[in-house]
Amino acid sequence: MTLTPLLTAPVAIQIHAFAALTLIPLTIAQFALPRGTHLHLWIGWSWVGLMSLVALSSFWIQDIRLVGGFGPIHLLSIVTLGTLCLAIYAARRGQISSHRQAMIWLTYGALVGAGVFTLLPGRLMNAVLLGL
Repeated sequence: MTLTPLLTAPVAIQIHAFAALTLIPLTIAQFALPRGTHLHLWIGWSWVGLMSLVALSSFWIQDIRLVGGFGPIHLLSIVTLGTLCLAIYAARRGQISSHRQAMIWLTYGALVGAGVFTLLPGRLMNAVLLGL
């Protein structure tokens, strides 16, 4: 493992990766700790802020281009930002089941799913983990 590829990457990629990596322990804490507490709320807002940063920073990462400078990850980012808004709206309206469902989708679809994609050969995080 070497952080050199990440530390020498463009700033947008560094922000994107470090925000995404910070989400991992926060996600574990959210799943492990009791729901509805002040700590859940605090971690939740931190999670939303970091996930928003991950999604927004992706627009400055244009490694895979299909239409202009944009690729499939940018569509996922738009869906992620919209789903974050819906999840917050549901929580504020007391629709906890909808909130939970949206947050679980974000965790597995946007965080884990996209995270696995970054581990493919030729991708930056593959080089970080395998030192290639």
